[in-house]
Amino acid sequence: MSERESEAPEDRKPQSDEARSAFVQPPGVETPAPVTDEESSTTSEFALPEGLSAPPAAPAEPEGSAFTQPQTYSARKSPPAFTPPHGVPVVKLTKETPWQDQMRAMLRLPVAERPSSEPVQRHDEEHGPAVPRVLDLSLRIGELLLAGGEGAEDVEAAMFAVCRAYGLDRCEPTATFTLLSVSFQPSLVEDPVTASRTVRRRGTDYTRLAAVFRLVDDISDEDVDVTLEEAYRRLAEIRRNRHPYPGWALTAANGLLCGSASILVGGDLIVFVAAALGGMLGDRLAWLCSARGFPEFYQFAVAAMPPAAIGILLTLSHTFVDVRASAVITGGLFALLPGRALVAGVQDGLTGYYITAGARLLEVLYFFVGIVVGVLVTLYVGVQLNAKLNPEIALKVVPRPLWQIAAAMVLSLAFAVLLQQERSTVVAVTLNGGVAWTVYGAMHYTGNISPVASTAAAAGLVGLFGQLFSRYRFASALPYVTAAIGPLLPGSATYFGLLSFVQGDVNAGLTSLSKAAALAMAIAIGVNLGGEIARVVIRQPVGADRRAAKRTRGF
Repeated sequence: MSERESEAPEDRKPQSDEARSAFVQPPGVETPAPVTDEESSTTSEFALPEGLSAPPAAPAEPEGSAFTQPQTYSARKSPPAFTPPHGVPVVKLTKETPWQDQMRAMLRLPVAERPSSEPVQRHDEEHGPAVPRVLDLSLRIGELLLAGGEGAEDVEAAMFAVCRAYGLDRCEPTATFTLLSVSFQPSLVEDPVTASRTVRRRGTDYTRLAAVFRLVDDISDEDVDVTLEEAYRRLAEIRRNRHPYPGWALTAANGLLCGSASILVGGDLIVFVAAALGGMLGDRLAWLCSARGFPEFYQFAVAAMPPAAIGILLTLSHTFVDVRASAVITGGLFALLPGRALVAGVQDGLTGYYITAGARLLEVLYFFVGIVVGVLVTLYVGVQLNAKLNPEIALKVVPRPLWQIAAAMVLSLAFAVLLQQERSTVVAVTLNGGVAWTVYGAMHYTGNISPVASTAAAAGLVGLFGQLFSRYRFASALPYVTAAIGPLLPGSATYFGLLSFVQGDVNAGLTSLSKAAALAMAIAIGVNLGGEIARVVIRQPVGADRRAAKRTRGF
């Protein structure tokens, strides 16, 4: 069988229309013999003389696809496939710069303008990197980061860092709220390879998050040899590692958080104990609902009921114990407000990941509605029992600077334990929370500045210090930021808005809830702005700055 006949039909070039005649003899009709009459035949003046033979014809070129790789093509030694007409820009990436900044700068460049570089990690030079395994490793790392609450931009930066370290320069990672995907195209004549992974479960474990960041940092470091097998082994160990704190410690931290929050809003020792007891009961009930498979919406609703119920019981027994029930209920809400998801959602929106930001903010809305349902049901029962719940008591908070600063630091400490942070980061985040409340108290109570502006300034300082801590440790900024914003969460405004709704004062309720929403946005924007200021202040290598989208000017 000839070479032309052995080719697959899909690899052959289609025959042009000019090569096919429209006057084909129908079947059964004989083709007439050619004319041989010497008078009617014509002879070309260029015909070969008798005695000479024509040279042998050259072999026909085999037909194939235009996308078939030439025999001399080598993926390892080929020039860049995406070379812009004005040349490849110079990007100087030094080891002193965190890999997050390096990869953000690369991702903001179009694929055609990304400079190619030698792989950081060694592999088989003849066959190149195992593309499917590299893409799968990057997806698994991105899954842990996204499930742990990391922003979409940092997730894509980590995935791109892994691919680039193993020699896959021309890849495009994408992170949304529940879906991760990465695509790699070796050259213009090869088909792209795409892989995806779905994030179905989310959990808060900042110890695991820090371990994943260290793994990505080692993979991106040319001085550390991390093979694909070693990376998979370390990733499996990270998944198998147990949480650093046992269940009873988490329950105790939840109670300590609620008690400390009640001190911030003017509570005393009895209020502290009552709020701590309500927080621990709510935590145990939420764990019970989780074990029975209830969605998080119902877990939040059930967890919000015990603090509100204890506050109502103390109000009904005011003849025996004179306490401020509002401080007890407000303290219980602090442990439930989804500050972590709110900050991540606003950060994704400010950095251009609007789909992920919308999904995160919708998640925050569902959690908040769950809290509202739990508190409203309990408060409605209390109002029916003639409990004297007075919203005006919110105006009688007496500033106690030393006690409140200490309570803010304890609250941040308890929040760090609930987030499963590494013990080495607990001290830093505790001090960061104390600084945040000091700035807020100095501006709001001493300077008589609006609470929204004071909260934004304090959150900005938290974001600035958190970004500096993370750059010093080459780690994620979340462990240094999330727990520190705990004292700034709008628990008091949320409670008094719900109480006004129960008592029929819709206008006052809307005002309080609007204030709570403004405070929440101030926290999120302040944290993000502080991080951006840290990136601007710290000197970046030439060309390693992160490019941002231009203003649309209204169209």
